[in-house]
Amino acid sequence: MNELNHLTIAAALQGLATKTFTAYDLTMACLMQMEKHRELNAFVTETQDLALQTAMNSDIRRAQGQAMGALDGIPLGIKDLFCTEGVLTTAGSHILDGFHPTYESTVSANLWKAGAVMLGKLNMDEFAMGSSNGTSYYGPVTNPWRRKGDNTRLVPGGSSGGSATAVAARMALAATGTDTGGSIRQPAAFTGIVGLKPTYGRCSRWGIVAFASSLDQAGPMCRTVEDTAIMLGVMAGYDPKDSTSVDLPVPDYRKAIEGGVKGLKVGVPKEYRLDGLSPEIAKLWEQGVAWLKEQGAEIKEITLPHTKYALPVYYIIAPAEASSNLARYDGVRFGLRVPGESLDDMYEQTRAAGFGKEVRRRVMIGTYVLSAGYYDAYYLRAQRIRALILKDFTDAFKDVDVVLTPSTPSAAFGLEEKFDDPVAMYLNDVFTVTVNLAGLPGISVPAGLDSRGLPLGLQLIGRAFDEETVLRAGRAIERAANFTAKPEGF
Repeated sequence: MNELNHLTIAAALQGLATKTFTAYDLTMACLMQMEKHRELNAFVTETQDLALQTAMNSDIRRAQGQAMGALDGIPLGIKDLFCTEGVLTTAGSHILDGFHPTYESTVSANLWKAGAVMLGKLNMDEFAMGSSNGTSYYGPVTNPWRRKGDNTRLVPGGSSGGSATAVAARMALAATGTDTGGSIRQPAAFTGIVGLKPTYGRCSRWGIVAFASSLDQAGPMCRTVEDTAIMLGVMAGYDPKDSTSVDLPVPDYRKAIEGGVKGLKVGVPKEYRLDGLSPEIAKLWEQGVAWLKEQGAEIKEITLPHTKYALPVYYIIAPAEASSNLARYDGVRFGLRVPGESLDDMYEQTRAAGFGKEVRRRVMIGTYVLSAGYYDAYYLRAQRIRALILKDFTDAFKDVDVVLTPSTPSAAFGLEEKFDDPVAMYLNDVFTVTVNLAGLPGISVPAGLDSRGLPLGLQLIGRAFDEETVLRAGRAIERAANFTAKPEGF
């Protein structure tokens, strides 16, 4: 029974349905793995008692023939950006110390309605600002993977690093993540799992602590494309509490994944062939093209001419929105409060103590680009270029159905290797930020190992609200790659 935590969601649902094991057994296997590998620092808060009680309730329902929904009895981890009623929610920040929400985020509420079990809240970069999970107030998360012959601790990627590590290390069958500039897809690639960033508006943002409101999107992180389809089907849906939520029916994603790619037109953007791109990444990209071609897809080179502006545009818009969103954390209503000699002093002392270095950096950048005299030069110009980036994709999708790119410019790096160089850290998002700026769906699928034995991912980008095609192409890559590697010892 100790190997139950290695099951996929699909296999676990089958085992629960046939009464091969119970939800309690499944949950206990995950809890034991969590306890065994606390050194990875994947969780901020563990909810063992709640998890076991929820699992027992699931077993009672199944015994009575009344299974609740598509995830009944499945143990999951929840990124600590999702508000969970009565359970500590920190966003990886000191400033939210002691915050126990009185409400539940819509996405997590959807999961509980489907019968899922919450194992705990997962560590993350502070306020989702980071590409390494090194900015969390609760310390860095460690990737369970190691380079061959080298025990250097590696980053799991960010900001959803705790989610990625929990899934890769078999602590949870799946996890929720959020993606503002690559925060699901990059850590998924670094840890050898599948991560999907849905179309902006596909999953509700209500109850998710905001970073950059026009870019943030919740999505699933799983070990297979099929599990990703199952999770997305539960997480997605219209929510009247979120004005950016789109009122569209949620397709049967699980049914869609086996449609194959025969006749599908796959675009390969020439602008993503960057100077200095790792030869191993380039080779894997070509392999991905070959895999899709062998399965009947038609390959076309496309151009996305404004790609080179994506990173600077992102690092103007995202900090600008962050500086606005984070103004609410003032020590008055919730979370940390540091006494001061006056109200203004209390604000200053609380924010200085509560926000980490990276958050302070981005708030300062954001405040600067929104300030009088610089708003037109930076923020408005960035928004205009963002519109051109979207137009690039709109034009490309007139000729192709899906776009294939690498997920990241490198494999996972050491915990200390880029932390003191924010620009080098920001470059990790070079292949992912365009998707957020354009509001499109994108998936990272594990496709191979580099020469040092670390996982590498391929990214597929689709038309808005066409997650079905993205998942279908992702399944084709998954089938061809046959990625079965896992971190040693896990």
